[in-house]
Amino acid sequence: MNACKRLLSAAMLSALAAPAFAADPLPFINLQLRPWTVVAQEKGFLKEEFDKIGIPEVNLIASGSAELVGAESAALNKGSIAIAQRMVYPATVHKANGLDAVIVWLSEPSDQYRTPILARASNDEINEIADLEGKNFASSRISCYFTSPFEVLTKAGLPLDSRNAQGKVRYQSIDNSAAVNAALLSGAIDATAAHLATNVSAALWLSGEVKVIGRSPDDGVYVNGAGRVSYFAMREFVDEYPEAVQAFLIAHERTKEWIAANIDEASEIISVGTRVPVEVAKFQITDESTYEFMKGEQDATSARENIKRFQEWYVNAGDDILTERQLSPEQIDAFVDDRFFAGGEFSVYH
Repeated sequence: MNACKRLLSAAMLSALAAPAFAADPLPFINLQLRPWTVVAQEKGFLKEEFDKIGIPEVNLIASGSAELVGAESAALNKGSIAIAQRMVYPATVHKANGLDAVIVWLSEPSDQYRTPILARASNDEINEIADLEGKNFASSRISCYFTSPFEVLTKAGLPLDSRNAQGKVRYQSIDNSAAVNAALLSGAIDATAAHLATNVSAALWLSGEVKVIGRSPDDGVYVNGAGRVSYFAMREFVDEYPEAVQAFLIAHERTKEWIAANIDEASEIISVGTRVPVEVAKFQITDESTYEFMKGEQDATSARENIKRFQEWYVNAGDDILTERQLSPEQIDAFVDDRFFAGGEFSVYH
């Protein structure tokens, strides 16, 4: 009888220790096609890391020729891709809008070069921020292309229009980057903001079609908070496949290190993989505006406090989205998944 009891107790303990369910093996994983991922695929870093955990196929998915800002978040929600890259402000807005996602990687602070305010180079009437009063500004609303100029113009006493009040600068939300650039070059709008290191903006800048008329302050809320790069994934996917997220982050770190040491070869790979001229690819790696290859924020607590600080600033400054719906401190704490930061079970920081 005692032996039977011991066997039963051991079986019960074993059942309690086992996971409630075992996730089905992933036959493939879909990731965003980005400059670093095409290099990681070409050099075998993605395959090596995902092979280790039994995922035999890695597919790179392009956002589409329309260049729709935010398309990757919709793809994430629909399961088209596993992990999405957005700056942390739009990631936070998507979370506030109900996307059940968690942040698995956050970059170090940004800088003043990341998202400048641009005007048409031939427009002699607009040369500095003060010249935008009464003028037309367009960008994607849930993006750095709003977040950076919102801070700059608010601090200059030239707030953008919102849904709730007319400002001193007319604002129009356009999510198609190509449409924004066409509007700027045609004179339909007077200014916009953009990451110069994106394909379409790099081409405009290198061709001399645009000029910088303003930048985010280095000690500001955008640079230190909202303008950081994040990678996030649906909570269900992260809980079921944390090893897949870790493999992705390891490949990310390996690839950034390789690119920094092999800029010319990396430029050639990015040129072919993303269909841009080599000079544009090299610009995306080496220019001060680059955001694809930033170092990571290792501390989960610091990451959470960063989100709380910039959300508070934007709410107080009249951000119409975050004023209506914002994340509670508890939601922000849960939004940052500390398993992937320093000290976490699946961290790449050791």
